Amino acid sequence: MARKSVRALVKPEILIWARKSAGFTLDEVAASSGLSKAPEWESGELRPTINQLRTLATKYKRPLAVFYLQDKPTDFQVISDFRRLPGDGMQRLTPQLHLQIRAAQERREIAFDLLDEVGEEIPELSISASLDDDPEIVGARVRRYLRITDVEQSGWRDSRIAFNSWRALIEDIGVLVFQMDKVNTNEASGFALSETKLPVIAVNRADVYSRRTFSLLHEFAHLMLSKSGVSEFYMDVTRPPETQKVEVWCNAVAAATILPRAMFLGQEAIQDQEPQNLVWSEDQIHALASAFSVSKVSIVRRLLTLGLTNQDFYRTKEREYAGDYADFLKRKKAANAQKEFRGRNMPNEALSLLGRNFIRMVLAPYHNDRITLRDVSAYLNLKTKHIPKVEQVLVSEVAQ
Repeated sequence: MARKSVRALVKPEILIWARKSAGFTLDEVAASSGLSKAPEWESGELRPTINQLRTLATKYKRPLAVFYLQDKPTDFQVISDFRRLPGDGMQRLTPQLHLQIRAAQERREIAFDLLDEVGEEIPELSISASLDDDPEIVGARVRRYLRITDVEQSGWRDSRIAFNSWRALIEDIGVLVFQMDKVNTNEASGFALSETKLPVIAVNRADVYSRRTFSLLHEFAHLMLSKSGVSEFYMDVTRPPETQKVEVWCNAVAAATILPRAMFLGQEAIQDQEPQNLVWSEDQIHALASAFSVSKVSIVRRLLTLGLTNQDFYRTKEREYAGDYADFLKRKKAANAQKEFRGRNMPNEALSLLGRNFIRMVLAPYHNDRITLRDVSAYLNLKTKHIPKVEQVLVSEVAQ
């Protein structure tokens, strides 16, 4: 006689919480191999077997023990979705994006614990703003707060260097800056988790560096407003500001920070343009984008804000650049597939995704004998053999 399968003593409300917090619909789960009975498990009509529960745990990327909790956990803070204008319909967050947000929240908790282990004081983010503040003035405040000068920025002629430099400046004031992996650029360009201590910014690693830089400062503006949320790169700035006030404001602050008015207007491409001419050539736009290591759409957006072009020109260029970027992403995807085949540089990936600041927070208690190498491996999601290489990179950067 066949042995009866052992049923897991789990509560339906825990199963529902685990699914929703992972970003899946019930239909999606039920359509998965071996999980067709999910509706009955959540209704309480039937309990999953131990093996079925393991399958659920794998799908939701949760430890098996979580499903045996007696009470539904209190989730981390709920963050707003700023990706769609009112009336256009709000798309739900995919499981991939849910996972990235959850991972960022968990890393923040880890950082808190590790800093406490070594007795290091956690700095507070002491810059704030409101939607009533002039974005141009706020942008200037951000530059002073980050201690960035026009001369220093002018030396960042490479978009990768520019992004990493802005990232380092923001990390230095106590913000954790991560990069999202495996999230489509059409879904989200970044998100912010607003906290007084160790706030979090995440930008989409699938974007080019110039776009990541703008997203980084856009999410920093969210932190100043104390508004956690998910954002996307494109937004119709020609709509009335009240329809998407937060995103319009954050975009304006990001632009004023990266492209400060005086520095921007002093560029040769701007000086040579006839004041009444609101149409800009590709060479002019490219020159400005290269000077500030930002995307061309950020340049035409800034031109519009400063009254140097009109909405028709902006709309035309935004559509053109959106199409060009979609084609670029297709080519990049194919190139990345070849790169994946040749092998990955895991130490560099860890540094890129987690940031220097978080990795140093993990390594400090290890060198003080507070945590083990296995702990470091788990926190960085990196095999122990790669950790010396990560340390080598960090040490060489300090020495430079």
